Amino acid sequence: MGTYFHSVTLDEEKCRGCTNCIKRCPTEAIRVRKSKARIINERCIDCGECIRVCPYHAKKAITDSFDMVNTFKYKVVIPAPSLYGQFKSVFSRNHILTALKMLGFDEVYEVAQAAEIVSKATKKFINKEGQKFPLISSACPAVVRLIQVRFPNLIDNILKFESPMEVAAKIARDKVMKKENLTKDEIGVFFITPCAAKMTSVKAPYERESSSVSGVISIKDVYLGVLNNLMRQKSCEDLIGAGYEGIRWANSGGESLALGTDSFLAVDGIHEVITILEEVENDRLEDVMFIEALACKGGCLGGPLTIENSYVAKTRLKKHIDEAKEKAIASSDHDDENDNIDWTGKVQYKPVLKLDDDIEKAIKKMEILQNIENELPGLDCGACGAPSCRALAEDIVRGNANETDCLFKLRDRVRELAIQMMELEAIMPPVMDKGSGGKGEK
Repeated sequence: MGTYFHSVTLDEEKCRGCTNCIKRCPTEAIRVRKSKARIINERCIDCGECIRVCPYHAKKAITDSFDMVNTFKYKVVIPAPSLYGQFKSVFSRNHILTALKMLGFDEVYEVAQAAEIVSKATKKFINKEGQKFPLISSACPAVVRLIQVRFPNLIDNILKFESPMEVAAKIARDKVMKKENLTKDEIGVFFITPCAAKMTSVKAPYERESSSVSGVISIKDVYLGVLNNLMRQKSCEDLIGAGYEGIRWANSGGESLALGTDSFLAVDGIHEVITILEEVENDRLEDVMFIEALACKGGCLGGPLTIENSYVAKTRLKKHIDEAKEKAIASSDHDDENDNIDWTGKVQYKPVLKLDDDIEKAIKKMEILQNIENELPGLDCGACGAPSCRALAEDIVRGNANETDCLFKLRDRVRELAIQMMELEAIMPPVMDKGSGGKGEK
């Protein structure tokens, strides 16, 4: 198994050893050992669910420092459309983009524009004959990695198009290279992200050899700077290029609505996504052509690196969508740039349950695992530090846990030891038995 980069990490000093995270992790990637959480890299999909549920803020997402921007001669920023929902409705999209540019960027290119390109390509692809349905959107990297880990049979269902982030980065860099006569390495393209999974997909891309994005900066890290610029801004540039269909991608269902078909399903929230993927795996959604699956509740507006409540942000984003409709800002025609958004790499199954490289040993270990699981109470209480009894059984087989980590097993063991101690006391050697008092001896 390869080595993976992960944006989601643990701050051990803040961790109190509670079990909130282990119960909510969709891939059982977290254990609590010695009163501290541990993240199993091979299982983690960087969905950020643990960041949301940790009451002590012990889980965090690593993104690039803003200082990285200044290492490039020419700086381009590509903001996710979810950024627009973070600020009050009195600020127009041009105001927000100008304020973002004022942080030190030379150019702005909306990821929403690239979203429109992906929508157009998807619409054409769906109408081709011989497609395997339902197609599953590849826009959310956490969902793609979830399929790699838990649903390998659905890998062929993934739409093999690059994400709007990657498309935007490539187009923006190519335009600057032509306009400014600069080399590729002189141009830094920075994505403003609402989630940790995008950072992971840039540092460890699954669909291509390397990412077109130079760096990933969280919305949280630019929020105050943008807000400050908005407050002192006297005028703004005309920077918008995306229509309402691209902006709408920030919401759950936004990608699907652009396809011109009613045969779609939009699901948000990683646990709800798992439920739908199980339905697909069991051939219960044959009448659905397209599934838009997003790991975050509410779509990208609910990302763990956003600032505003997702419901408030949704209302604010609607204002930008309505304005784009009223001003007839149509989806830009990028047909000439539509040719190269196919994946160049191949998504592969990541077998996290592989117990041994030797198939015979793996089968024996699986039998042992099953026997251990059958002996456990089956309550999945999480008190052992694993999310389920089966997960504990697997940890025991791997040598990472003991059977007595289960409180019920520990209680039974203590009782056995107590009985043994009583039995030993009953057969105490005469030399140590104070109760005899030497009676009958002269």
